[in-house]
Amino acid sequence: MSKELMIERIEKAQKEIEAKRETVQQGKFRQDYHFMAETGWINDPNGLIYFKGKYHFFYQYNPYSGFWDCMHWGHAVSEDMIHWEYLPLALAPSEVYDDHLKGGCFSGSAIEHDGKLFLIYTGTCNNGNGFEQAQCIAYSEDGIHFEKYEGNPVITAPEGVPTDLFRDPKVWKHDDTYYVVCGASKNGFAQARLYKSTDMFHWEFVNVLAESRGEWGYMWECPDFYPVGDKYVLMFSPMGGKERTSVYLVGDFDYDTGKFFYTISGEIDWGFDYYAPQSFLAPDGRRILVGWANAWDWMPFWKDWGPTYQECWCGFYNIPREAVLAEDNTLKFIPVKELQDLRKNKQEEADILIKEDEKKELRSGCVYETEMRINLKKSTADKIRLNLRMSQGKKTEILFDLKRAEAYFDRNNSDGWSKGVARCPLNLMGKEHLDIHIYSDKISLEIFSNEYQNNFSCNIYNVDDDQKNEMKAIGGDLVIESIRSWELEKTMK
Repeated sequence: MSKELMIERIEKAQKEIEAKRETVQQGKFRQDYHFMAETGWINDPNGLIYFKGKYHFFYQYNPYSGFWDCMHWGHAVSEDMIHWEYLPLALAPSEVYDDHLKGGCFSGSAIEHDGKLFLIYTGTCNNGNGFEQAQCIAYSEDGIHFEKYEGNPVITAPEGVPTDLFRDPKVWKHDDTYYVVCGASKNGFAQARLYKSTDMFHWEFVNVLAESRGEWGYMWECPDFYPVGDKYVLMFSPMGGKERTSVYLVGDFDYDTGKFFYTISGEIDWGFDYYAPQSFLAPDGRRILVGWANAWDWMPFWKDWGPTYQECWCGFYNIPREAVLAEDNTLKFIPVKELQDLRKNKQEEADILIKEDEKKELRSGCVYETEMRINLKKSTADKIRLNLRMSQGKKTEILFDLKRAEAYFDRNNSDGWSKGVARCPLNLMGKEHLDIHIYSDKISLEIFSNEYQNNFSCNIYNVDDDQKNEMKAIGGDLVIESIRSWELEKTMK
């Protein structure tokens, strides 16, 4: 064990953060209210938990630059999921099983056990046998300073599972037993593998919860398994899943057999920038999800991450969302109510008619929230187009094609940097209203619609002043019952 080495590396990283903090916070691309690290690169959210009166965010972290590299675990706490206090790093590479320049302490999760805060994470290394991944334990008395378990790793890749495709443990407790689900690959197909333990240190294999036959790729990253209502949900981010970044399956689960039978599948977010969501329970029983506002582009492996690296940082988290079970057993993903505390300078209109091919101006700017309700029964328009973040020839287009039952997010002209059109089906059959809910921040747009089931999260690197926003009716008239919008308080630095 190299306890002293982990302390030394955490101290070194903290000095790096301290040296760059002020410069990074001056960056023009920094978000106003989305969670970010103080400096450097972040990707997957880890260890989300409500522990001893505070929400804890742990996160995949490279404190040394705005690019992915040897992974540490960053750490921050909050009383409301909106305002954050940064704490010292929780984990740094230090052991034979997690000390690798292109590996380190990969993704994992957190749980309370015997009054202590336990982290279970993937240690990555290459000790001459190729890239190896195994599941490891660290624990803390105070929830701040962590010690790695001397018996690590606690779960290793079984026969038939490549050692470089076995990671991202998510832990929970049911009755007196702890369970972990891990992402894996076997024979070229993705799996979610289930393990159980009575003490958090000794684990036995239970079952394969679910697996792909090619429809959801060859590897499932960051699997999560949790109850919502009277159903269970398995969610994951598939490698090799083409345009699908965050999939969920809804079904029934039997703890006696460890078998999961699902009948529903769906997409958490249809945008380009929503990946590796992890869930946790709020103290009032809500199931909250937080996702990384980016996504790996597996073909090719690396992608252009946007210009924030020029400011020595990259990555933030999408706004927290509550997972709610709909009547048809699909899922809704609703922004958490705490976000309403950020609202100020309200604007409101009602009973609005937009004639065919006419435009309606919306609240200007790039940091705002807007809610609107469209009356489908009284409208004759075939399409609704939102032109957002317009400035100096730039614009982001969101199109709701009511006739073809499709929605599109087009960022080809957004910022001179981003490209692509994201799309999703739009099932409005039998519905009298279309609700659209927009969260805009310095470099992101999150569009929620159709009862929070058709959501787009996309990064937009347009920070020009005096941005304009508008909507247009195409192929007929548009009847809007209400539009409400707010400026939003700045909470991040």
